[in-house]
Amino acid sequence: MTENAYTRRDDGNNGSKGVGRMTGTVLVTSGTGKTGRRVVERLTALGVPVRSGSRTGEVPFDWQDDTGWEAALRGTDAAYVAYYPDLAVPGAAEAMAAFGRTAAACGVRRVVLLSGRGEPQAAVAEEALRGAAGRAEVTVVRSAFFAQNFSEGALLDGVIGGELVFPAGTTAEPFLDLDDLADVVVAALTGDGHAGAVYELTGPRSLTFEQAAEELGRATGRPVRYVPVTGPAYASLLEEFGVSEAEAEFLAELFATLLDGHNAATTDDVKRVLGREPKDFSGFAREAARDGAWHG
Repeated sequence: MTENAYTRRDDGNNGSKGVGRMTGTVLVTSGTGKTGRRVVERLTALGVPVRSGSRTGEVPFDWQDDTGWEAALRGTDAAYVAYYPDLAVPGAAEAMAAFGRTAAACGVRRVVLLSGRGEPQAAVAEEALRGAAGRAEVTVVRSAFFAQNFSEGALLDGVIGGELVFPAGTTAEPFLDLDDLADVVVAALTGDGHAGAVYELTGPRSLTFEQAAEELGRATGRPVRYVPVTGPAYASLLEEFGVSEAEAEFLAELFATLLDGHNAATTDDVKRVLGREPKDFSGFAREAARDGAWHG
């Protein structure tokens, strides 16, 4: 390492892997996003120096402009990689390879990559990063559908309006709370025993979108109804809200791939890493309602 040692702190009271404290700097890409800002908050609380990278932030970082990547990575020991818009889009594998080469050239020792669970094209991008990152330790965190998509993402307005329009049919999904995801990412960034691991993160149970809407209705105190639509109908709806035709079609196809049932099973990877159970969707909904997520 450069500045830079891990001081190991193993707590025998939980089942988590070795929890360490990194004193070297961590670059968090997309540092103002849903996952990035949570990772920044946790690293800062641990006393780990953080560079929060974003297009308009203090540390310039833009996935569409690699000319600033070296400056953002130089002098760091680790990086959290949250690629925008998605690892399944065309060009993502090339971007991951370029990032890996830059990270290796800058002496980065550890990389944690956020990926999508059950996305074949995302797996190609994962491998591109691994192949280009040289001697850096690479950990992949594959996430289920974010619970916070209902409170901070594209489905927020639907919850507020009482009608969730989405192309999920009757498929069940083990929604993952982003606080759990961020805790796993920070454990992988700062602790030992995660090099080369691929973690598939889910919540503790799977719900259909209709069941999720019922849970959200109970939390908000007003009815929330799930309205299933076809992929093409959803793409058309997105276009009505200003999404480009190409992006709308990509999103509809992506959801069709992800929500065909192959991701419905839960895993115990959150517990394996953190030594505790992941947060249940009903707990997420109650907390989000308490914090005013749906007061609009």
